[in-house]
Amino acid sequence: MNTTRRHLLQTTVGAVIGSAGINALAADALAHVTLQAGDLTAVIGDNSAQGEHRAGYNGVWSLRHAKGTRSLFVPAVAGLNLEHIVTGEHLEDSKIFFEPRNAPIHLTRISDTEAELHQPPTPTFHVESWTRFRLVAPHYLDMDFRCRAHRDVFPRGYLSLFWASYMNAPEDKSMYFLGGLDAQKDMWTQFCTQWHNDQSTVRHRDDHFEMTFPDGGRDTLFKSLSRFRFDQPFFYGHFDDLTWIVMFDRTEGIRLTHSPSGGGANAALKSTNPAWDFQFLIQKPELMRDYGFKVRTALRPRCSRDEILDEFTKWKEAK
Repeated sequence: MNTTRRHLLQTTVGAVIGSAGINALAADALAHVTLQAGDLTAVIGDNSAQGEHRAGYNGVWSLRHAKGTRSLFVPAVAGLNLEHIVTGEHLEDSKIFFEPRNAPIHLTRISDTEAELHQPPTPTFHVESWTRFRLVAPHYLDMDFRCRAHRDVFPRGYLSLFWASYMNAPEDKSMYFLGGLDAQKDMWTQFCTQWHNDQSTVRHRDDHFEMTFPDGGRDTLFKSLSRFRFDQPFFYGHFDDLTWIVMFDRTEGIRLTHSPSGGGANAALKSTNPAWDFQFLIQKPELMRDYGFKVRTALRPRCSRDEILDEFTKWKEAK
């Protein structure tokens, strides 16, 4: 091979390798992807900041319905945002309190309708997690979550994970579910707290586990328990002319949480942005064992409670 051809080959190979390296870096640096199916368009993202979206809010950056005029979630933050890892300890340091929002998390596009967030073991709690989002026509967004504890840092015998959905100033800030007080069962219940961190969390009727914490310390949504109990593992709320339904594949470990103002204020609408949240509680977590659950959400034009129950029943029977 002459010198000219050798130089050309080396230059070409170097360019290809360089291009591949750049593409690999670009893939590694993927911050958000747009998914579309049926009536829904979703933006799934990591903890990066971009435009009006602030850093530290992974999950669903935006969820829009074809018949809607705006995103379901506050544009600056997110919905289905993995926010807290709770063991009862380290509540005062905000960086640790919001560890999933601060620790590295990596986004992969699976297809035009599916993406996954992978968070390697976090610095303090050493919990690794995978969150798969998938759009399904006509109006579903599914979430499949699993996690794995790499170190025994659970002195109080539990691990809980917490998701926040910062709703974009709906006129009705309430979450609705089937449940009620002790003497009630399977009653349609309207849940709208008056204050942040005040009677915020609803447990399933059979959930009697007491999460313990050090004396004193900061108030939190997950510490403050409501007298309400839920019976069926789903809730819904209204947003403009749409209804958002959130359904779980189990009752064990699931807790529902509300804040009237968790997403801040909407000055233009002279209103607050409520948070419609949930938790996944694991008792006596074992190291290197996978734990998880599935969620189906439906964002559809306003519908009756019978239609909401039908959505839940169809999904439950299909699982």
